Amino acid sequence: MSATTRITVTLPTEQVAELKRLTDNVSGYVAEAVARQIRHQLLGEELRRYEDEHGAFTDEELAAAQARIFDSAARENPASAA
Repeated sequence: MSATTRITVTLPTEQVAELKRLTDNVSGYVAEAVARQIRHQLLGEELRRYEDEHGAFTDEELAAAQARIFDSAARENPASAA
């Protein structure tokens, strides 16, 4: 298990109520959301660096990437693809 650090976070009351309705592990839920946001931001930075070096993605490259993403998501969760 990775090391953890306790912090205090202030959230709107409505969000806390919804979190508690959705999960009995608020810390885990928030940790996963933070990890997902960090991955999203790092990927965005990497894509910007790539475009700075190689130019903008073509429509064909974007379409191929979108197809791979959605095909992968469908294989991982067949129920949501229906």
